[in-house]
Amino acid sequence: MAVTIVTYNSRRYIGACLEAVLEQTGVPYEVVVVDNDSADSTRQILARFGDRIRVIHNARNVGFAAAQNQAIAATTSDWVLTLNPDALVGLGFLQRLVEAGEIDSKVGSVCGKLLSIGPDFTPYEQPRIDSTGIYFTPSIRHFDRGWGVADEGQFENMEYVFGASAAAALYRRSMIEDVSDAAGFFDPDFFAYREDADVAWRAQLLGWRALYTPSAWAYHVRSAIPGHRLAVPAVLNMHSVKNRFLMRVKNMTAGVYRRCWFQATARDVVVMAACLICEQSSLPAFWEFTKCLPRAVRRRREIMRRRRVTDDVLALWFAGQPSFPLAVEAQAQFDRMAV
Repeated sequence: MAVTIVTYNSRRYIGACLEAVLEQTGVPYEVVVVDNDSADSTRQILARFGDRIRVIHNARNVGFAAAQNQAIAATTSDWVLTLNPDALVGLGFLQRLVEAGEIDSKVGSVCGKLLSIGPDFTPYEQPRIDSTGIYFTPSIRHFDRGWGVADEGQFENMEYVFGASAAAALYRRSMIEDVSDAAGFFDPDFFAYREDADVAWRAQLLGWRALYTPSAWAYHVRSAIPGHRLAVPAVLNMHSVKNRFLMRVKNMTAGVYRRCWFQATARDVVVMAACLICEQSSLPAFWEFTKCLPRAVRRRREIMRRRRVTDDVLALWFAGQPSFPLAVEAQAQFDRMAV
């Protein structure tokens, strides 16, 4: 398998992140790091690892999505783990993710239990969930399942989820190839933020499953916290606004929209009003969205031409249901409803 990491001024985390990765056992793996022209000491830290990792240096910051595409294209393994530099994987993380993925040949992505950790990589006294997979609400907002709640054993079952957070997501190579287009696996127009939800939605349209396994655990610092937009650089907030509409254009189907139109439209109004009134730095998102729109429409046509799942099964994921049990009955339901 391959572990792919994108760095950009990541000196605070990348050393510890790589040390934890290189302690993994149980499966053979390679580590590929793409550095987006870091201006701090990230490159010097990467150099210390010598030939234990492969490093690709970019002359400019091309964004998370494009850089991850570079890293993925530089590998050929059956499984690829995208990993953020501010993540710290636990022992056996790689092996347990792969073992879970092998349970079901229709699983295209696997995620483990991500726990929150402080910026200095010090665990909190009371363990808190960072992510146990991505889910969508009827307003077409996506969140990390369980984010911010205390870990009290409520996420100890292996379950199907909508998708995996790219902070630590294992992807099957055949799924990567199936859902990719000429631009790559992640949409480079997204630059950063929401690209994992876009991939997850595209994978669901093409009939792939996402699996959560609690046996694989890791820590994640998470610099972007829901509801704390002031702590995020303005340019990233702008990309976040742009990408929510790009994702909708590319992946929304008539049947799902018919069920969710009121909540989705109400949320759109809130977002646009917030940009006009209190976050005017995000207004360029609408111009950037317009520039990306022709490419998004072309990608939509290709996705919809190849979709394999009906709106009935897709709608289940947008009805506030964050997961489905891993059981024969659940598999049978998905199989019956798939085209």
